[in-house]
Amino acid sequence: MHRASHEPNLAYGMLRRAALNPERIAIIFEEQKISFKELADRVRRQATLLREAGVCAGDRVAFLGFNHPAFFETLFAANTLGAIFVPLNFRLTAEELTFIINDAGVHSLICDDALRPVVEQAIPNLSCKQYFSSESEAENWRHLNSERAAAQPMVDISSADEHDISLIMYTSGTTGLPKGAMLTHGNILWNNINAMMAFGGSRDDIVLTAAPIFHIGALNVLCLNCFQLGATVALLRSFDPGKVLADFERYRATHMFGAPAMFLFMSQQPQFADTDLSSIKMLLCGGAPVPIPLIETYGERGISFVQAYGLTETAPFACGLSEEWAVKKLGSAGQAPLFTEVRIVGEDNKVLEAGEKGEICIRGPNIMKGYWNRPEATAEAIDEMGWFHSGDIGYMDEDDFVYISDRLKDMVISGGENVYPAEVESVLYKHDAIAEVAVIGLQDDKWGEAVTAVVALNEGQELSLEGLREFATDHLARYKIPLRLHIVDALPRNPAGKVLKYVLKERLAD
Repeated sequence: MHRASHEPNLAYGMLRRAALNPERIAIIFEEQKISFKELADRVRRQATLLREAGVCAGDRVAFLGFNHPAFFETLFAANTLGAIFVPLNFRLTAEELTFIINDAGVHSLICDDALRPVVEQAIPNLSCKQYFSSESEAENWRHLNSERAAAQPMVDISSADEHDISLIMYTSGTTGLPKGAMLTHGNILWNNINAMMAFGGSRDDIVLTAAPIFHIGALNVLCLNCFQLGATVALLRSFDPGKVLADFERYRATHMFGAPAMFLFMSQQPQFADTDLSSIKMLLCGGAPVPIPLIETYGERGISFVQAYGLTETAPFACGLSEEWAVKKLGSAGQAPLFTEVRIVGEDNKVLEAGEKGEICIRGPNIMKGYWNRPEATAEAIDEMGWFHSGDIGYMDEDDFVYISDRLKDMVISGGENVYPAEVESVLYKHDAIAEVAVIGLQDDKWGEAVTAVVALNEGQELSLEGLREFATDHLARYKIPLRLHIVDALPRNPAGKVLKYVLKERLAD
């Protein structure tokens, strides 16, 4: 690996760390401890396997499955070749996955045992040329582990410019169709520098990772940095609050990223009071503000939250509220990190005064390259001066702390997952009983916000929440399916015919 040390390729950073500290533990997963040397060997062999399968620089390689070392191995192997990694949301239906896989033009798909049946429904409609099973052997699937073990380790890695794409991460669009945010090697590197400057970091950190790593928060707030730092990722296949508590004690874990609902569920476990959490340096929280009672519950154990705000398009760190400000600036999303700027603008794109509400805009080396195959959407999101327009409404106080007041895009955040009403509405409109529908988020103690369908029915029709949920099951991921149903005579609209969702929220708020 004869390469200058400023090579920004994400795979280079991990392989270089493996050369420097081969004996350190990179990943702990279900009784396995994978050293950096072993991880690097797997990545180099998988890069050869993918190249022999026809993957070239610029091609897309996807992973679909629960949290697993194969996710990281596939990411680094793809980047080793100069190919682009596409993480897929395991909660999506076959219909939703088909759109994303074909939109990205995925060449090779790596899939775990649990998700193979979902993919198999869609295979006749998919663009993929190769299918690999990451766990068991399966008919009509190539077996990743055995074929990788037989491949020769790739010696040289593809050189990358910081503007070359490392991964495409799909984010639901307000039109209902997901868009692929193109995140470059430079985006990820600068995000990690910002995070290190804001939160610190040590090669002795053990980052417990239970949130799904197909999300930018779980993947790139703490995780990817570990592979360059020489720290350890303790990876859980999925989130189980009791298991997370046990693993904090077992691995002496130091950090964890999660949505507020995850930390809430952990605090509600009977063993919470007796679990040794003394190893924790920091809990990072994103997706929604942390409620005061939760801050207090963990505070009694001497544990502080760092709240952060970001988006897939910002790779994701856009603002952070450090522990020193957690109470004084309660409710704030925090300040922009060292190498990123945040400003609030009005409709004319002019900067607003402190306290004035407007759109939150972000600029810096962590801003995505654009949306895959969507030049119009890219031009709409990133202005000529390089500011990314988040679609979130907020204001800044006199000390440049950002406060988020509303979502321009009406997004609902349920259990840390982004739900876009337009996507859910377009499915529900297909129901014969529904004349019109608006989807909103209503406050919910468990999920942060509950996806709520407000429906006007066709004459003579009836509809139950169970019936609505059953109808939506084949078309939408579970977290997008409404948890509540309100039937109204008609939806409130403005003179232009736009549904007044804020009126619905006011009427239906508890």
